[in-house]
Amino acid sequence: MRVWIDLTNSPHVLVMRPVIELLREDGHDVKVTARDFAQTLQLLDRFGIEHTAIGRHRGEHLVDKAVGLASRSAALVRWARAHPRTRARTRGGPFTNGQAPGPRRGGGRRRAGAPFDIALGHGSNDVSVAARLLRIPCSTTFDYEWAAVQHHLNCRLAQAVVVPDAIPPERLDRYGAKGKVRAYEGLKEEYYLADFEPDPGVLDELGIDRGRPLVVVRTPPEVSLYHRFENDLFADVLERLRDAAAREGVQSVVLPRTDSQRSELSGVPGFTVPEHAIDAQSLIAYADLVISAGGTMNREAVALGTPVYTTFEGRLGAVDERLIADGRLRKLGGVGRLDLAKRDPSAVPARTRRDPRRLVELLLSPLLP
Repeated sequence: MRVWIDLTNSPHVLVMRPVIELLREDGHDVKVTARDFAQTLQLLDRFGIEHTAIGRHRGEHLVDKAVGLASRSAALVRWARAHPRTRARTRGGPFTNGQAPGPRRGGGRRRAGAPFDIALGHGSNDVSVAARLLRIPCSTTFDYEWAAVQHHLNCRLAQAVVVPDAIPPERLDRYGAKGKVRAYEGLKEEYYLADFEPDPGVLDELGIDRGRPLVVVRTPPEVSLYHRFENDLFADVLERLRDAAAREGVQSVVLPRTDSQRSELSGVPGFTVPEHAIDAQSLIAYADLVISAGGTMNREAVALGTPVYTTFEGRLGAVDERLIADGRLRKLGGVGRLDLAKRDPSAVPARTRRDPRRLVELLLSPLLP
């Protein structure tokens, strides 16, 4: 098969990395496009994933996002048309006759001569629009159900909506996902971290003293439509950590999302702010505490057994609701609750590792009878 994968944000590289590897291992021709936003391109380079950079983030306002969607979707269509299929592939994978069957429902049957058999994205509206224009079946995946503007589009255009089983399917009905939901067990992080073992080299790279407490901090997603307000609690966290660096020797590595955040935080005494994409998963594994206003890093900490607080002030998704109920994720009510001491290595819980082939199967489901 010819598979097209589009990546628009840093976490999407992590999720799709094992999917890309498994598809290529099975002999499929996988092409990757990526948007220049946050550390997306840097992470692709770090993992050695060949890709074509197309478009950039146009801004945080709704009008800017609409312009970005239209312009980048058009650019993706032009790119795909410039990559026509040359011959049928017959090696490996679930389809051996060189032609994958079209889906039986959802209006996404592949047009004869279309450049790809299927398009995949992690909430990428751009590839969903482009795939519909090219009459290519499409699958989308995400794990936060309240990004309404995004989901109203990609759920309607996709033939499969791949989500964690923590999300009740009825929550997605209003987006046009009824009958399309394909659920997987657990966290997406348990799949893409299945083959992961932490590398202490990241501590040396950042000059971390292993004898002192280490806190990893992720900034709020300022440019996301579902997180469009000042996060006063997160500001309090930064102030507490700055004081802790001076008085208690606490080391804080702050991982910003955007260049503007990096510029603002890099001059704060006591903070280490990497200038480029690093092995954040190893850093989390060795940290004594993680504090994040987003989602993926929180769940990576859960998957790796590191204590973690969320300062997210938007509407909690079903995944975080379940993690909080199970005591695996804590919602920070105030900085006075922060324990900034070294943690006991013997108290690290056993990891759950899940087979990423399950994600591949669900993402390719539109091509199955």
